[in-house]
Amino acid sequence: MNLPLKLLARLRRHPSSALLAAQLAAVLLYPLAEDMPGAQALLAALGLVVLGLALRMVRRSPAAVGWALGLALCVVVLSVWHALAPAPRLLLAASLLESAFYFYAAAALTAYMLQDDVATLDELVAAGATFTVLAWAFAHLFMACQVLAPGSFTPVAAPRSWFDLLFLGFTTLSGVGLGDVMPVRPMARALVMLGQFSGVMYIALVVSRLVGMAMRRNASPRR
Repeated sequence: MNLPLKLLARLRRHPSSALLAAQLAAVLLYPLAEDMPGAQALLAALGLVVLGLALRMVRRSPAAVGWALGLALCVVVLSVWHALAPAPRLLLAASLLESAFYFYAAAALTAYMLQDDVATLDELVAAGATFTVLAWAFAHLFMACQVLAPGSFTPVAAPRSWFDLLFLGFTTLSGVGLGDVMPVRPMARALVMLGQFSGVMYIALVVSRLVGMAMRRNASPRR
């Protein structure tokens, strides 16, 4: 079996790795695609790939798949509609639905990680994938806020791009406080504060429990 087939087989056994790899690849490709012809179509395609992989992870979790599938279908329809006929209302609706989908996917991934007392390799990788899914969710929420209240983020003269808001999502959840994207309107500041709270609680509750489960497994006597 050659290397690509081995890699594909491993990604099938560890779907969290596929989701995390797709999201990290998207982070690297987004800035390259912004200046390319047809960039919006490429960015939409990348978003749909991440959406599909996140939906696949929801199917492996104890969460109800029907809600996630319905949200995902609505997101695809609105995204295609907005790509063909851009309009603020379509962008607002698509952003809110995508945010809802990724929040639901993050909850499903958390349930998948904590459904037993054994921390498998895929569940440990899911911790990273869940963090990036949360960043996606808040980025779409920030986009919806920007549509509803123009000038929510600095600089107020021009709307921030999707990649700028994704960057804000990562910096907010990680609590590093870096970057030139700052909330300046009340609703934007409230959403950023919710993101900061979510990032702290995710590290304190989910990641710490996974680490404790892994340490107990390694410390347990082998028979």
